[in-house]
This record gives sequence, structure tokens and C-alpha cells, in this order.
Amino acid sequence: MDLIVQFIKDEKQRLLHALKDADVPAVDDLLALHDQGWNRIIKHGDFGRWSEAFAALPQPEQTEASFSDVVCIEQVEGEPVDTQTIEVALRGLLPWRKGPFDIFGVYVDAEWRSDFKWQRVLPHISSLEGRKVLDIGCGSGYHLWRMLERGAALALGIDTSPLFAFHFAVVKRYTANTQAFYLPFGIADMPEAMASFDTVFSMGILYHRKNPLAHLLRIKSLLKSGGEVVLETLVVDGDAQTCLMPQGRYAKMKNVWFLPSVDMLTLWMQRLGFKDVRCVDVNVTSTQEQRVTDWMRFESLADYLDPDDASKTIEGHPAPKRAIMIAHI
Repeated sequence: MDLIVQFIKDEKQRLLHALKDADVPAVDDLLALHDQGWNRIIKHGDFGRWSEAFAALPQPEQTEASFSDVVCIEQVEGEPVDTQTIEVALRGLLPWRKGPFDIFGVYVDAEWRSDFKWQRVLPHISSLEGRKVLDIGCGSGYHLWRMLERGAALALGIDTSPLFAFHFAVVKRYTANTQAFYLPFGIADMPEAMASFDTVFSMGILYHRKNPLAHLLRIKSLLKSGGEVVLETLVVDGDAQTCLMPQGRYAKMKNVWFLPSVDMLTLWMQRLGFKDVRCVDVNVTSTQEQRVTDWMRFESLADYLDPDDASKTIEGHPAPKRAIMIAHI
């Protein structure tokens, strides 16, 4: 536990310097939220187990990282680390839902192939070179590392999952000087009207919002003039007046509220004052992208679909289809 507590303290100091260097406003508020978020995580019933797993990971003298399709941490020199010890430690942080990662030769095959989504997004977004980027609902932080790969000057991720915070910490422990940070709180806690980010990503979040228009407006308030939003969300087929609100669950998820058509989503964004709104990709989620693995052994997409008709969810709704929207302010 001492090791993760020290990591949290050190990370707060690194975050302080990064925010000041990037001229991000509301620094004190963000640092206070960072503390509050980690205080909640410390009180989690699994914190002790996760801390032990984190502490069991080795600390070679020299390591290097690469942020390609597989986010990879490698040992540069010294006595080779024991992969069995590493695997046992990483399995202490099950389930791994967003990846993949390779930690000193141990391949973490997460439930979601997050690289698939990144490959769909990357060709359509503005260059991230030198930009301040915010990823709302960043999960394990996988995409933060890919944003650094593309030259982002600062990549901030916010998410409320305690376990995702540890997944991010595993990589950040060996890449302490990189400008990626996990902030353990949600979009509702972000300081108002920061208007300071060049790019804001919201991927896989909108359909969990009871008020999707408020979420879009919050994104708008976080962007600087001319900034870009990259929105990825579940959609359904239909015209500008089509939107599905499930009566109960959707693909066994109870926290799904609105699934608009692409045309309705475009209308929402235009009415809220976004400019240059366009849909750049529509993709039906496959069982190659989201599936049960040895690192996530619970139910996954195949269990959420009608066993006799994969075009429908188990409740009879259209199967998950995701659109990527790009817009500016």
C-alpha cells in the first residue's frame, strides 16, 4: 500500500507542474479533485488487493515504453525480470477491460481491442501535435498513450473507475515523465467553462448520460475557440427524428438512455452551436473487438446478442452500432 500511496503523491506533483506548464486554468480545483478521487479509491474494498498487486511489479533500473497498437513497457538492461511474477501481479488487477498492453513480456489481452477504435478515429481527427487533450471516460488510459504517440503536449483523462486508475498507474509507474495523467473523477466534477482544451474526446459515454445535450454542452465549455470534439457513441438507423430509448436494459446494460440516429445526433450538435459537424465512421461492433479473454472472464458482447440473430441484442434492440462524429466550436 505504501508504494501506491507514494505514487499518488508523486503523480500529484507531476500533475501540478504539467498543468502550470500547459497554462491550464483551475489548477487548484483539479488538484483537489485528484485528491478527492483517490481518497474514494483508497476506501474501496479491493484497494488492499490492488495495492499488493501494484507493489509486486518489478522496478528495473531502466525501462522504455512504446505506444503503438500494443502499449508496451520493456526492460532495457539489467537482470531479466521474472515474467511469472509479473503475470501474477497483473492478474491481481483483473478484470482488464481496455487494452491491449505488454508489460515486460506479459501480454494483457483485454476485453476490448481499444486499438480498433483508435484506428477508426485517427484518420479523421486534426493533428494532435502540441495540443492539450482531454479524454472523458478514458478507461484504463489506453487512448491517452496513443494520444502521446501522436504528439499531444498534455493528455488528461478523467474516469470514475477505481480499477482503471490502477491500470493506468501500472504504465505510468514506468513512464513517470510522460505528460499523460489520470484524474479519478467524472465530467460532472470538472470545473466550469475551462475553455482550454484543443481537443476533447468523448468515446463510449454519451449513451450513459441521462441528459445527452447537457453532456455535449459541457464538452463545448471545455474547448478553446476553434477546438475539436471527437464524439463516439452508440447510434441506430433512422432519420433526424429517430432515437431509441430502451424501456429496460440495452445489451444487458441498465445505464443506457439515448441512442440517436446519426442525423438526429448531427441535429443535436448543430442546434447546440457546434460547427462543421460530420459523421466520419459508422461501425457495427464485432466479437473480435469486444470479447471474453483470459484477462476478462465475465460475459462480453457475444452474451449480449440474440443467439439466433446477431443483428439484435438479447432484448431485441438493434445490435451495437457506433458512430464517430467530429465537430468544432
